[in-house]
Amino acid sequence: MTGNPAPGRPVAVVVDGYSAGNFYPAAFAAQGADVVHVQSTPELMPAMAPPDLGAYRANITSSDESVLAALLRTLDPVCVIAGQESAVPLADRLSEAVGVPGNGSALSAARRDKYEMIETLRRAGVRCARQLKTAEPDAAVAWAEEHGEYPVVVKPLSSAASDGVSVCDGPDAVRAAARTVLASPNMFGAANSEILVQSYLRGTEYIVDTVSCGGSRYVCGIWEYEKTLLPNGKNIYNRDLLVDAATDPVAAELTAYADQVLAALGIAWGPAHAEIIVTDQGPVLVEVGTRLNGNLSAPFHDVCLGHNQAALTAQAYTGPEEFRSRYGGRTYTRRQPAIVYNTPTELDGVVASVDETAVAEIRSLESVLSATVKHAPGARITPTADLLTSSMRVFLTAPDEAVLEAGYEKVRSLKDSVYRLA
Repeated sequence: MTGNPAPGRPVAVVVDGYSAGNFYPAAFAAQGADVVHVQSTPELMPAMAPPDLGAYRANITSSDESVLAALLRTLDPVCVIAGQESAVPLADRLSEAVGVPGNGSALSAARRDKYEMIETLRRAGVRCARQLKTAEPDAAVAWAEEHGEYPVVVKPLSSAASDGVSVCDGPDAVRAAARTVLASPNMFGAANSEILVQSYLRGTEYIVDTVSCGGSRYVCGIWEYEKTLLPNGKNIYNRDLLVDAATDPVAAELTAYADQVLAALGIAWGPAHAEIIVTDQGPVLVEVGTRLNGNLSAPFHDVCLGHNQAALTAQAYTGPEEFRSRYGGRTYTRRQPAIVYNTPTELDGVVASVDETAVAEIRSLESVLSATVKHAPGARITPTADLLTSSMRVFLTAPDEAVLEAGYEKVRSLKDSVYRLA
């Protein structure tokens, strides 16, 4: 452990603060708290944006959980939270061992393993998909044939960002997708020893983001997915569209269902990021993670929502009574329309250069708050097959829907000119 928290200040602990977890240090600092990082692996994991360790008071790298728990107890922290998806079980165990508010370890598997997640909902009487867990591609095919309805979905048991997810329209596609998952590690580098095959949910898919504080939850964002199913069975998630919760009745329907999911999975503290499809029978969970939305951008969400999930989480742990009084049982108000655009591409090759003029033109648009270029010169760019292979991430918001849509169309026309291939 390097560095020391300041005396008298509350301390928050973040386990593996990759990707959106990078918003936690500033969020807790705004609440007057110091933040300590726990790195669960000897080396940083390469698949995600790394944590900015300079933003933390200390970084602890021990892989011995008993040693970690003992060190963290000396800090008397207000929380131990996961910075990204694969850190959820460790954060649950450490928060329990340290004795701070958290979701506990009893249902950790159900909050991480997608099979256990859905079966836990089923036992609780919550509407959910049919499914099978197996290590045998032929068993997955047999299950799909027995249920007699295609397409079905094949996916890893534990991953994120649509990694390894395939929509399969027949037995050959099921067998091929299952073999591909079993032959590959998930995005966190862990082996896939089993696969999950599930019934296909027809309907519109939504994100429901929440922050909970002692069982009192606040819905801090609902986003409609606009996605395209490719011939290879992969979904491209093009746009996330911010739902106006005050005028769209789907918000209440999704919120009521999300409350059932949170209760069934024992999610009483911290952030949750749920993906839910509204079918003809009603909302059905795709999956939920007890971590921040991977598309979180604190400045963007502050503009279009008036808050962001990281800041709300920090408030829930540092000032629980105030949080419950202000947010408990409530739902956000949309301040202005907004889009998160993960740009698809057909480009295939090595990036020779980035056209900074095109990037500047995108960033200068009235509705564009920020735009991230994902590929540097020398990197390989491939046709978009999933969320991970989108070419840019662009955050757009404007008070006027027409201005927002015009900005989106302009970004669409410019996105592929950003990259010059060798």
